[in-house]
Amino acid sequence: MANLSPENYLEGQILLIDKPLKWSSFQAVNKLKYTLINKIGLPKKFKIGHAGTLDPLATGLLIVCTGKFTKRISEIQSQAKEYTGTIFLGATTPSYDLETEVDATFPVQHITEELIHETVQQFLGEIDQVPPIFSAIKKDGKRLYEHARAGEEVEISSRKTTIYEFEITRIALPEIDFRVACSKGTYIRSLAHDFGRAMQSGSHLTALRRTKIGAYSVENAHSPESLDWL
Repeated sequence: MANLSPENYLEGQILLIDKPLKWSSFQAVNKLKYTLINKIGLPKKFKIGHAGTLDPLATGLLIVCTGKFTKRISEIQSQAKEYTGTIFLGATTPSYDLETEVDATFPVQHITEELIHETVQQFLGEIDQVPPIFSAIKKDGKRLYEHARAGEEVEISSRKTTIYEFEITRIALPEIDFRVACSKGTYIRSLAHDFGRAMQSGSHLTALRRTKIGAYSVENAHSPESLDWL
């Protein structure tokens, strides 16, 4: 990647970022853009964008396209994605993750390893999923999270999504680690929430890492904290 000319970036590059915890996707792209302008000499208005937002509480693969390759963003975004993460059983939060405080607790004494593995089967294939109220989807001209923060109740329509693989990689109750391969538009927070409910309990997401988008892997990604690799 090093020693590319401004022309190379304007013609189009795909840059793989390993987004750190608590960084927004916008922050990561902005840091990259600032460095490309000031270190590589790109014009201030060159095209740059990312394919698929990651929440600040998630880490992992963020694909950034430059120049003419920004036309490929929608194509990249539509590819299957893979995530790993942790679900906490016995409590829910309004955001389905750690962005908000626990709002209810539930029994977990009845949850066994056998029940966990049985429940996974319910979520394989095409499923109906309701996105979290704390999401960026627009409803009545506002983002859902804006409605949520204003205390407004809104009806959220379910949508079809596909779970290709759902593997439990660690059980240490009340925590479960998982790996999921899924279609575009899948909310892993909703999957975590629905998983607990399917076991007659409650749950929320406490860690999330995107590991793949199509053939692109986080193993080949770079940190935006030090951009010496550019």
